[in-house]
Amino acid sequence: MTGIEELVRELSPEHRREALDFVAYLLQKQKRKRTKPLRQTWAGALRRYRDTYTALDLQKESLSWRTE
Repeated sequence: MTGIEELVRELSPEHRREALDFVAYLLQKQKRKRTKPLRQTWAGALRRYRDTYTALDLQKESLSWRTE
């Protein structure tokens, strides 16, 4: 770790800010890789309601849930 600190001390203030931005970017990139992939195991679970409800019916129903 001290090697990095020593090198950063040699940078100009402008380059230090740039290095800090880059490190922040690397940390964000690392966090994104740790997230689990989206699972869609529910896909097709509502197939039996396909002929009962339309997309518009479901949209209206969901809006009523939000306003309650």
